[in-house]
Amino acid sequence: MLKIEGYTKRYGEKVAVNNLNLHIAPGEIYGFIGHNGAGKTTTLKACSGLLQFTEGTITVNGKSIQKEPLACKKEMAYIPDNPDLYDFLTGYDYLNFVADVYGVSKEDRDKRIDEYGELLGITEALALPISEYSHGMKQKVAIISALVHAPKLILMDEPFVGLDPLASHQLKQLMKKHCEEGGAIFFSTHVLEVAEKLCHKVAIIKGGNLIASGTMEEVKGDSSLENVFLELEEKTE
Repeated sequence: MLKIEGYTKRYGEKVAVNNLNLHIAPGEIYGFIGHNGAGKTTTLKACSGLLQFTEGTITVNGKSIQKEPLACKKEMAYIPDNPDLYDFLTGYDYLNFVADVYGVSKEDRDKRIDEYGELLGITEALALPISEYSHGMKQKVAIISALVHAPKLILMDEPFVGLDPLASHQLKQLMKKHCEEGGAIFFSTHVLEVAEKLCHKVAIIKGGNLIASGTMEEVKGDSSLENVFLELEEKTE
């Protein structure tokens, strides 16, 4: 579903991500772990087509994000860590705008907006201007907007930040359902307990370099993901 091969991103002389190779297959929830500034957001933005790069290749369902960006974007959704929505629109207006961009039928969008709005507990607020929303409410609208066109691949950058416990639980269920239906999810998080319980595979990145990857069992063994992460951080100092 998503292949990252030899991806390198430089900012002048600084190497933000160095020769990264990852493969996220259909049906997988793949966690991306690392401290602040490790290269997680840089990688996710490159995968989504928001950040240009010249070294390596990134493909979505066999299509190059560099050569066929629109075709790739039709099959994916990206939820940033800080959703930047149009404050002058209502929640409904924004979700219908996104649905229009992707050519979603009125029947399908209404069904999905109603379903996800109820699950995330934001239906009543969708008629209000986004300018009145809290960060958590904006996050919920961003999640619905990512799901409204039924993408095959979902990229998420710290998706649980700002969500209340019920919404966090529902998001986990939505993620599992998406992958059970053949989709794939690649997401970053600092909440290692969530990653350990939710992910099929995990990758740990430090200073732009991949230091561990594989199935959750392969990476953590008999320990916890938190312990493995801390040990790897110390070993690579």
